[in-house]
Amino acid sequence: MTPTLLLIAVTALIAWLILRRRIGLHRHQRAMAGVLDAADALESRLRTARSEIEAVAGEGQDPVREALQEMLRQRLWLQQHGAAASPGQLDAVRASIDGARARIDQQLQRIERARASQP
Repeated sequence: MTPTLLLIAVTALIAWLILRRRIGLHRHQRAMAGVLDAADALESRLRTARSEIEAVAGEGQDPVREALQEMLRQRLWLQQHGAAASPGQLDAVRASIDGARARIDQQLQRIERARASQP
């Protein structure tokens, strides 16, 4: 192999490795942004749920507190481990958050139906 051809091959390999790393970083950044957006949406829904439940059951009861504490634990995990987490791990966390938000939405719908059925 001539030195020129070898230099071209090494340059192409380096360019390919750099491109692959950038694509991986971009995918990680998108996954992390998706998790944080989902966490923000869940936190908002939890605060809405808390307000709705307090309106129906009174201020003494706070069934949303545990969910908010779990949300804070997830945010702490993301802060400590999110940079090293794989996109698959981040996708799993996002799916868990989305599932929790769906369950909160169901509870809010039940509250709304209960309100609508009251005279």
